[in-house]
Amino acid sequence: MSLISPWRADFPALDALQRQGQTYLDSAATAQKPQALIDAMAHYYANGAANVHRAQHLPGAMATQAFEDTRRKAGEWLNAGDSGHVVFTHGTTSALNLLAYGLEHLFEAGDEIVISALEHHANLLPWQQLAKRRQARLVVLPLTTQGVIDLDAAATLISSRTRLLAVGQLSNVLGTWQPVAQLIALARAQGALTVIDGAQGVVHGRHDVQAMHCDFYVFSGHKLYGPDGVGVLFGRHQALAQLRHWQFGGEMVLQAGYLDATFRPAPLGFEAGTPPISAVIGLGATFDYLNDVNQTAVAEHEARLHDLLCAGLLLREGVRLLGDPSVALASFVIEGVHNADLAHLLTEQGIAVRAGHHCAIPLISSLGLAGAIRVSLGLYNDSEDLAHFFNALDQALELLR
Repeated sequence: MSLISPWRADFPALDALQRQGQTYLDSAATAQKPQALIDAMAHYYANGAANVHRAQHLPGAMATQAFEDTRRKAGEWLNAGDSGHVVFTHGTTSALNLLAYGLEHLFEAGDEIVISALEHHANLLPWQQLAKRRQARLVVLPLTTQGVIDLDAAATLISSRTRLLAVGQLSNVLGTWQPVAQLIALARAQGALTVIDGAQGVVHGRHDVQAMHCDFYVFSGHKLYGPDGVGVLFGRHQALAQLRHWQFGGEMVLQAGYLDATFRPAPLGFEAGTPPISAVIGLGATFDYLNDVNQTAVAEHEARLHDLLCAGLLLREGVRLLGDPSVALASFVIEGVHNADLAHLLTEQGIAVRAGHHCAIPLISSLGLAGAIRVSLGLYNDSEDLAHFFNALDQALELLR
């Protein structure tokens, strides 16, 4: 089956990579960027860079307008409505650390923080360390054999002692959608706050935070075909009101004296210092680009590619897929082949995939593995990319077996 991406030409790096003999299959780590983003960031720098929210001059006003336009676009992308605010961070990791420090005062010894067995380190370590600081207990929800959080176990483990639930929407290793709506309902019934790590999920389809009923939803720009160095934290009004400020400096302060100060509420109260202005503007252009793309067509294209990827892998002797991947990525191991050796041979043939523990060491260890190969797809990939990958994979396996 031949599948051609109608959006490939919108991403100039793909031509450059092709000239270098590279096939890019690592979009779950960082996606390539559309020309619209590149143009928007270049325009900002070429036509007068200025700080935001501070100056009365024209360049400052223009930068502030573009910056705040992106805040509005991010809220629209998530269908936030008037339910909460969008806070700009430096990425998903930054947002989750902001929450872990900003909510720390709510936790006492014996309280419980619930995560799952599949979490990326970014949604594990901040809560792990918070639990240590406050003598709280970290509760880990187990998975089913399909790589989905076990709802029966969750119904037992999420209890009156649960103060916060933090889970990933889509596993970056297993490629499985998680039952976040049901988990959020369980947590809300116990009066717990809910945090959804949307770093992987936000890329695939539109997600409605009002319908989801989460308190916080976080994601990074660079995985959503946007710039690096910028992320989004959506928070409901009541949840944001419970956050303590954790970084201090310019912009977030209302009044300051030598001995005391008062601080702004969200969103500006959590954006201390000069923000990543050009990246935020670039992210706004990315939202514009994605809004012009037929998301149904994207989903269908990615689903067909994903089926080709999984079917092709399972045709190879000794391949084991991790979990039951459902969208745009697949992690796998091959019996008798070390993932690092295979990754090295693929790299030598110009195939860009990810190898190792994928920033999820506890999950990979629980599977009895040292690491795995992950192939992840973007809307710009096509069947020719997969043909290059499978050809390289077969050649590598001839040498390794």
